Amino acid sequence: MAPTSVRSAPRPRPPVADQTRRLNIIFDLDGTLIDSAPDIHAAANKVFTANGLQPFPFPVVKGFIGNGVGVLVARLLQSQGLDPAGPLHSDLVAQFISLYEDAFDLTHLYSGVLQALDALAAQGHRLGLCTNKPVGPARAALRHFGLDKHMAVLIGGDSLPQRKPDPAPLLAALSAMGPGAALFVGDSEVDAETARRAGVALALFTEGYRKAPVDSLGAKLIFSDFAALPGLVSHFAPRIVTSI
Repeated sequence: MAPTSVRSAPRPRPPVADQTRRLNIIFDLDGTLIDSAPDIHAAANKVFTANGLQPFPFPVVKGFIGNGVGVLVARLLQSQGLDPAGPLHSDLVAQFISLYEDAFDLTHLYSGVLQALDALAAQGHRLGLCTNKPVGPARAALRHFGLDKHMAVLIGGDSLPQRKPDPAPLLAALSAMGPGAALFVGDSEVDAETARRAGVALALFTEGYRKAPVDSLGAKLIFSDFAALPGLVSHFAPRIVTSI
């Protein structure tokens, strides 16, 4: 038999994803994929000072991030001794969203995020987003940083009456992706409670906005560098996932 020539040799096929290990992976946004706290701080101070109120130190605003714009503004008002549910609240929320939707000057991706999403998608996993940020700013952030190509589903803070840590947004995102084993990737106490209440395994990114000790949040996977996430998912997926 004649030896196979280079020209006639069959081309290698790309690896086929193991369908039994393909996951529906839902990501949080702020503090998980992007560090947006500096832009949130800047927008909050612009809105508050424009309305004759005092600006805030960065740690104060950062500490209030995680439950959506409405809660953020309410907490900021309350910290200045103002009514968090008064008529000023809705005006400030509207002004904040308008100002913040395209504010990316101070926001950056965490290192390795793009490469990790590329790798997870190449492994055959389906990716989506569940955030308390309103859909408009969330979609703008995904487009700005080139993440939108991977996100099959986006559930924002104004998609449903409920917001995280209520499990409804996460369950809605998973439902939209179809049946399959699930993993939620987040950074905070809010994300941990959301995952727990939804009955979904949590992968915890430790470099975000978390305040509680890592070991108190019940995460199945813990990582500080997105470069490690695809390998962790591949290795541990059969043991950590929950079928939804």
